[in-house]
Amino acid sequence: MVEALADNLTFECETGNYHTFCPISCVAWLYQKIEDSFFLVVGTKTCGYFLQNALGVMIFAEPRYAMAELEEGDISAQLNDYKELKRLCLQIKQDRNPSVIVWIGTCTTEIIKMDLEGMAPRLEAEIGIPIVVARANGLDYAFTQGEDTVLAAMAHRCPENLNSVVVESNKRLDTNHPRGLNTKLVFPPTGESSSTPDGSTFGSQKEKTNHPPLVLFGSLPSTVTTQLNMELKRQGIEVSGWLPSQRYTDLPILSDGVYVCGVNPFLSRTATTLMRRRKCKLIGAPFPIGPDGTRAWIEKICSVFGVIPQGLEEREKKIWQGLEDYLELVRGKSVFFMGDNLLEVSLARFLVRCGMIVYEIGIPYMDKRFQAAELAFLEKTCREMDVPMPRIVEKPDNYNQIQRIRELQPDLAITGMAHANPLEARGISTKWSVEFTFAQIHGFTNARDILELVTRPLRRNQSLESLGWTKLVKSALT
Repeated sequence: MVEALADNLTFECETGNYHTFCPISCVAWLYQKIEDSFFLVVGTKTCGYFLQNALGVMIFAEPRYAMAELEEGDISAQLNDYKELKRLCLQIKQDRNPSVIVWIGTCTTEIIKMDLEGMAPRLEAEIGIPIVVARANGLDYAFTQGEDTVLAAMAHRCPENLNSVVVESNKRLDTNHPRGLNTKLVFPPTGESSSTPDGSTFGSQKEKTNHPPLVLFGSLPSTVTTQLNMELKRQGIEVSGWLPSQRYTDLPILSDGVYVCGVNPFLSRTATTLMRRRKCKLIGAPFPIGPDGTRAWIEKICSVFGVIPQGLEEREKKIWQGLEDYLELVRGKSVFFMGDNLLEVSLARFLVRCGMIVYEIGIPYMDKRFQAAELAFLEKTCREMDVPMPRIVEKPDNYNQIQRIRELQPDLAITGMAHANPLEARGISTKWSVEFTFAQIHGFTNARDILELVTRPLRRNQSLESLGWTKLVKSALT
């Protein structure tokens, strides 16, 4: 499949570094998604400054994340790492009593070879709280891959059957609940179901739906997960759970016979873990970004379960009709992706469907197996829209990209924050790629938000032209 794609889509690999946002920024959305968690970032003052500025949360707000700050004594092995981490985790337990503590490793922990995986099980046994270790360092991972490492680590903690759910939950209640042993978790009787915070259900799903369990993986806001759950429910497909769930204690059952499907293109490590370690069956589908991607995603899931989709064509057509005011602004315009958040291929496919021409898709890391369906969909979309195939550049060299942007003069460059102002100074309209990461872009109804972000610099240019500012800027540049 991938070899066939290479004959049509152009794949290149340059020698650039990961010029992306730091992957420890995944803490920003994961600590809000997993409501009973606490994230402890083990790093230096630089990591602390980054989190404080990037997340913009004041210290008196008592967010559910903190820094374990490494100092000279830690780096030179003069201090006992285990004792220091134990002291911090005991303080976290006393103050917040989370259901899980997630240790986030950084570049420094990699360089000094800190054995976080070795310390975590021992400390977990001592304090009685699960400790998940995820290495989200910028040396090995790009921006959004921080979430990938966390979910891959958390997949190992998911229960294999219903009995293990009850045992683990009762163990937590015995340890932390003020009433101790008098409180037990009781699941609904067979044939009944109960709602989880994500809007999915657990219980006897097979009696109700006649298809194998389906677990979706990827961190999305609760409103978006509910929308995707409802879209599948309209086709008669019930979602058994999400990874991550809103509460660590509600992690989905993962075992042989469970089907899993991703919602984000940067979760290849999690997909591999689910297949190899938990023996789940991966549904390879385009990602539900844009109305075209959402329809293709639902259709693929339906085809795996032998369900004939109903009403998707009409639903997609209605969404496109509602986007017409934005489509008028982008038709015939060109866009250049410099590469940052690994959402580039999906966003490019959606923008091609909107009528734009994509010159280049820069992407920090490309897993052709995990994104095979998305790549095939991109190729198909380019042919249907009769536009040139974009070149896909993995690990792009930013210097070379700047030269190509200067030659191509795209109407819009979607780039990291570091290059936005220099490009704007050279007359190239830009949009920060990080904004697409934090915006709600999944599902049918959120397509408008994507185009709102894309068209904002284009609309600003139209306003400047009406005021005569564009001519002044061009004359100043020349």
